[in-house]
Amino acid sequence: MNITNDIRYVGVNDHEIDLFEGQYVVPNGMAYNSYAIIDEKIAIFDSVDRRFGEEWLSNIKNALGERTPNYLIVQHMEPDHSANITSFANAYPEAKIVASAKAFAMMKNFFGTDFAERQIVVGENDTLSLGKHTLTFITAPMVHWPEVIVTYDSFDKVLFSADAFGKFGALDVDEDWACEARRYYIGIVGKYGAQVQTLLKKAAGLDIEKVCPLHGPVLTENLGYYLGLYNTWSSYAVESEGVVIAYTSVYGNTKKAVELLAEKLKEHGCPKVAISDLARCDMAEAVEDAFRYGKIVLATTTYNNDIFPFMRTFIDHLTERNFKNRTVAFIENGSWAPNATKIMKGMLEKSKDLVYTQTEVKILSSLNEESKNAIDSLAKELCE
Repeated sequence: MNITNDIRYVGVNDHEIDLFEGQYVVPNGMAYNSYAIIDEKIAIFDSVDRRFGEEWLSNIKNALGERTPNYLIVQHMEPDHSANITSFANAYPEAKIVASAKAFAMMKNFFGTDFAERQIVVGENDTLSLGKHTLTFITAPMVHWPEVIVTYDSFDKVLFSADAFGKFGALDVDEDWACEARRYYIGIVGKYGAQVQTLLKKAAGLDIEKVCPLHGPVLTENLGYYLGLYNTWSSYAVESEGVVIAYTSVYGNTKKAVELLAEKLKEHGCPKVAISDLARCDMAEAVEDAFRYGKIVLATTTYNNDIFPFMRTFIDHLTERNFKNRTVAFIENGSWAPNATKIMKGMLEKSKDLVYTQTEVKILSSLNEESKNAIDSLAKELCE
């Protein structure tokens, strides 16, 4: 695939994978992107997952013909992008390796060598000339590892963005960008919104026509749309109006309360209601919705004098990603000593700028007229 006259795609698609990073369901696989800039000198950007080393090296050879690369630029050391650095170094013994100082320290840990005689260490605003293409390196620590750099090619006005602007899904599958990019961002990068904001401010000073991420498609049109979404996600702002209901239910009574609340929300004009049964849904999808919409209802049972385990896991996922700027409501259920709301509020104490609804719903085993009325009141409050 030709990205520009001089930039070639040399990455791979992975349809063997079931869980990315050991936890994210990826029904449409993953792409491990790698790029070649062919100029007076040749630079390869990043490697691929270890299982695809031979395919990657073959792609490089096919793209370059009789020529050989001068540089391997390592922007990110996560193994899905760095696992074949040694294979590249063996295949091209004259090539230099370009990376941040922290990346070379990680190479020592991963491979037992930091390629000392082949190193080119780069930092903020360092440059590398390939001929007509001049590369400028921009540090992006904690987007989402500490060693990360991104690279700007001023000739073709391309930003090689490392894991930023990535998404789940292989490149040979046609699917909506935002859905899987949002799930990818919230799950993997979401904790580091402040650092993403810093990178966006640096990128705002560049004339960018294309973005080449390490996962997902090359972005070539309407870049303001993608930049806008990244700004929303990384500032923890509300993307869409609506209410998320995340619940667990042991014997079905809490589920009945959730279903009644969903009906009432629709009756009162709520534009969107997204419901997640935390014991059965994709947890990453539920977390994505919690960050997408402005209001969330947490509904669960008191369980072993605590809360149901899937709800505890869900709230942990929220707080570790800096959940903030949301309206939160609670539904608790318990047969003799309900205290789920107290526990959930305690778990959310570390989150900033949360607003709690005045209405809290308490169910004693099953719905009655009092709890039904409370659900109606909660729906009205959430729809105001």
